[in-house]
Amino acid sequence: MKAKTFIRKLLERKVGREVQEGEIVFVEPDILMMHDNAGPIVKKLEVMESEIGRKIKVKYPKRVVIILDHVIPADKQEDALNHQKIREFVKAQRIKNFYDIGRGICHQVLPEEGFAVPGGLIVGSDSHTCTYGAFNSFACGIDRTEAAGVLATGKMWLKCPRSYKIELYGKFRKWTGAKDLILNIIGILGADGATYKAVEFHGPAASGLPISDKMTLANMSVEMGAKIGVFPPKNSGIWASAMACYEKNFAFDLDAISPQVACPHRVDNVKNVEELWKVKVDQCLIGTCTNGRYEDLEIAAKILFGKKVASGVRLLILPASRKVYQKAASTRVISTLLTSGAVILPPGCGPCLGAHQGALAPGEVCLSTANRNFKGRMGCKKAEIYLASPATVAASALTGRITDPREVMR
Repeated sequence: MKAKTFIRKLLERKVGREVQEGEIVFVEPDILMMHDNAGPIVKKLEVMESEIGRKIKVKYPKRVVIILDHVIPADKQEDALNHQKIREFVKAQRIKNFYDIGRGICHQVLPEEGFAVPGGLIVGSDSHTCTYGAFNSFACGIDRTEAAGVLATGKMWLKCPRSYKIELYGKFRKWTGAKDLILNIIGILGADGATYKAVEFHGPAASGLPISDKMTLANMSVEMGAKIGVFPPKNSGIWASAMACYEKNFAFDLDAISPQVACPHRVDNVKNVEELWKVKVDQCLIGTCTNGRYEDLEIAAKILFGKKVASGVRLLILPASRKVYQKAASTRVISTLLTSGAVILPPGCGPCLGAHQGALAPGEVCLSTANRNFKGRMGCKKAEIYLASPATVAASALTGRITDPREVMR
């Protein structure tokens, strides 16, 4: 049997024949995920209905997962109407996999509900759908027109990408982690360094990482342009042949990784934390689909325990889901964060994209655990966003400037 990459093996299983890199194939996704943008997608279906002169029935309702998370609760009438339209569509099309406001961020809820499975093919109307590669799924974002097509036909086309191999070895040092690693990788490869590539994470360190770390790495694979970022399965699933060939190979030693920060206004504008000690912060955000899991909140609580957020700094905590929130509340994590002066927000996306809560004013600086720092990303084109790990953000909230977490935890 010819040695093959993950993506070739998966697509060949889907189409039942050999697939070459660069070839376009038609597939039936196992899951189509949508969030608040399901409303505009439904409108596209309505346009299709007017063109063909009949109602369209969703081809595979059981394969559709809709999670309201971007603007929750609704911020204004327009958002409320959008949510209303989605709820009506869900009822009319008998879509059972619907998660209303408060359940959490789509990229956390979908795997929590068991939809991200080894060897699965998942598409979503959000670019960070690639998060599910942590579970050995082929997972990628698609646009709204493609999503409408999948609703109507159950099918879509994909171009088989070429593959990159990233080998991980070693072990993270204290107060460094997956966010530092992925920022380091993006800083080296560039924001377009893996455009439309299937990025496979290999090596003993990749297999041994906790799922929360794998999700962070897979989530931000798209920030270097990748189509997918994927990890090997724990047990059954699909994985590349040992002798598979790759367009490029990279290796990263986790022991050599130090706290990293992405500076405005590009994710690949990455520097070591020590270089930025003069940068003052107005707001700190810990959460989002990148770093809003229990493990992330726990790290922040360890750093903030018995201390207070600096005067003039707003620390926002955004749990990735209700389950994460409940677990953090059942331990000392939430109480520690509250006592330190943090503000706890409902599980959702809002501040990350400037859609709801946590907007910035002109001239303000936010240090965030999110995945993007483009100009205007958090609602203000004259504000600045830096990206870092939960440990770095928590440490910086204490000092009021970008701070190495190792500095406050000595």
